[in-house]
Amino acid sequence: MPRTIWSGAISFGLVTVPIHVVSATEDHSIRFHRVHLHDMARVRIRKVCELEDREVDTSEIGKGYEISRDNVIPISDRELRDLPLPTAKAIEIVAFMPWEAIDPIRIGDGYYLAPDGQVAAKPYVLLRQALERSSRVAVARYAWSGRERLGLLRVREDAIVLHAMRWPDEIRDPSELTPPLVELSDEEIDGALALMDTMTRDDLDAPEFRDTYTEAVAELIEAKREHRQPPAAPEPAAESGQLVDLMAALQQSVSKAKASRGEDTGHADVHEMPRKRTAKKAPAKKMAAKKVAAKKTARKPRKSA
Repeated sequence: MPRTIWSGAISFGLVTVPIHVVSATEDHSIRFHRVHLHDMARVRIRKVCELEDREVDTSEIGKGYEISRDNVIPISDRELRDLPLPTAKAIEIVAFMPWEAIDPIRIGDGYYLAPDGQVAAKPYVLLRQALERSSRVAVARYAWSGRERLGLLRVREDAIVLHAMRWPDEIRDPSELTPPLVELSDEEIDGALALMDTMTRDDLDAPEFRDTYTEAVAELIEAKREHRQPPAAPEPAAESGQLVDLMAALQQSVSKAKASRGEDTGHADVHEMPRKRTAKKAPAKKMAAKKVAAKKTARKPRKSA
């Protein structure tokens, strides 16, 4: 059973669901220690007071907000815990929305919400089934780790998942990053759609969806442990330095994608693909809907917990 991160309740109108929170994900990254290369001894990070020039114990360390270099306001953990916030002890549901209305860029880490005891089982299942039947997600507020957060509740199999969400003012405006206007032919767009069709998958269980970096690091460590030469890196493809023929690149990409799936490549001519006019209009319509929703969204200044 994963370690409980936080305990509290889901506030759903007048319904309260006692829950405890566990991480929904695992990190399988390979970790390294900082070492002194001369003798491979561990290098530690020590906490030193700048004024007294001495190492201090954890019990001597607290939080402070810097007004100016000579004026720091001390804030204790107890003062933060006692802030008058309704979200300090509860995940407060404030709205329900269609899943499609949530911009994925605002979604963060996921956590499983488990019912805390038998008394919580019935309201927990009630909320889960209501979310399933409505095909909606819940938007909630909660306070963890020194700040109030926005969250999204959805159903995954038989569990309720809480995703941390970013506040609207935490999302940067991408307008300054968009490229200048360019002209695309119908054949080029149809070629891109043909490549998308060839690369479409029903799930993420294919061999290409694996962490090859972690596998390579593990192989490097094993090779060095056995005092043998690690595998050599593949030679990078030579660049011609010439402008790319977009249509030729699309045709080659379609053939390569088909070959990787064991399909007959035949004559992969993307010019013969049927033109999907509606596919070009859908993104613009969806983006317009998001912009309208964004204009209607307003948030009061949030409080820290």
